[in-house]
Amino acid sequence: MRILTLASRNVRRNWSRSLVTMLAMAFACCIMIFFSSLMEGMIQGSERSVVSMNMGDIQIHAYGYRDDPDLYTRIEHADALVDRLQQEGYHAASRIYAYGLLAANMASSGVHLRGVDLSHEMQVTELYKHVSNGRWLDDADPLGVVLGKKLAGTLGVKLGDELVFVGQSADGYMANELLRVRGILKSVSDGIDRMGVFMPMQTLRELMAMPDGAHEIVVMRADRRTDLVTETAQVARLAPDLEVKNWKQLMPVIARMIETADVQIMIMLVIFYIAVATVVLNAMLMNVFERIHEFGIMKALGVSPMQLVALVFAETFILTLLAAAVGLAGGWWISAYYQQHGIDMSALAGSISYGGIAFDPVWYGAITTSALVYPVLFLFVVAAIAVIYPAARAALLSPVKAIYYR
Repeated sequence: MRILTLASRNVRRNWSRSLVTMLAMAFACCIMIFFSSLMEGMIQGSERSVVSMNMGDIQIHAYGYRDDPDLYTRIEHADALVDRLQQEGYHAASRIYAYGLLAANMASSGVHLRGVDLSHEMQVTELYKHVSNGRWLDDADPLGVVLGKKLAGTLGVKLGDELVFVGQSADGYMANELLRVRGILKSVSDGIDRMGVFMPMQTLRELMAMPDGAHEIVVMRADRRTDLVTETAQVARLAPDLEVKNWKQLMPVIARMIETADVQIMIMLVIFYIAVATVVLNAMLMNVFERIHEFGIMKALGVSPMQLVALVFAETFILTLLAAAVGLAGGWWISAYYQQHGIDMSALAGSISYGGIAFDPVWYGAITTSALVYPVLFLFVVAAIAVIYPAARAALLSPVKAIYYR
């Protein structure tokens, strides 16, 4: 008996029920592909907000600096270490930090100054792309600074306004300078938004009388598909006697959220496809009951129970295959649209933050292999499980009773 030929005829013969069943499965597959792409987009966006915008993959500090960010706790010979890391194939950049008071107009605020190495910083972060007003730093404009979004609002300043900085330099004397607003960042993190002031590293060195060393070295893998733990251990070997931690160790809350996102996708797949299994079970069970007389004649003619099981499974397979094709095409198209345009959540919240990290209020999808494959695989598995009972009912029919069934 040609199972697939007979199964395709049966699907066409009951085309109305077949169409409803197929569309129900296709709709579920389409929705789950779209949901999976949104979750993948959230994962990629979360990691980009943490890694690419600020922290990099790995950070190096002198022991004790993170617990007590003292001006004098520095990495000695930081430039040599950066060069060594780059020779090993990593992207690396050093940073120096300072605290002080910034005033403008009639307002003032405590600030956290960051001096960045403009020749290397763009290799490890994309913060320079995150300027909402004005421009990023330039060595040709040493006194032009970039402020955090909320800090600019607190001081009531705009592009070109003058700022007065007052602090204590490394030699114990008063540090003061007249700065100018060159740019204002979009929301990055709570700390940067409220206190962040960015300037060229050499400007901050001269201001704070700090001729050498660095407080932090940021490292980015050249190939981000490599194992982060292994790369962290490799960097630690290149930087003995220094504290080396990756971004997951520095931001465990965000890392945990990202790691559990795949589990959330699986849970949603299971919950959503339970409803699909109910539709498949009901449709195939009705199909079996309507064809009891037909199955009885087939068994009387010598068709084995396993052949009947194969027939019912083949009909389900054809319906699932059609549903997967339609659902995959629809889900891919919707996901591709929102990968380009995103879902603007700013109407619900002006800024979205979690664990102290600000996220883009526009939620973009991301088309990945897992986002496309997992919903389709789940659809086939659920359909196969749901059809077991109807197939068993067909196989266990008594030919005599089935022939006379009314």
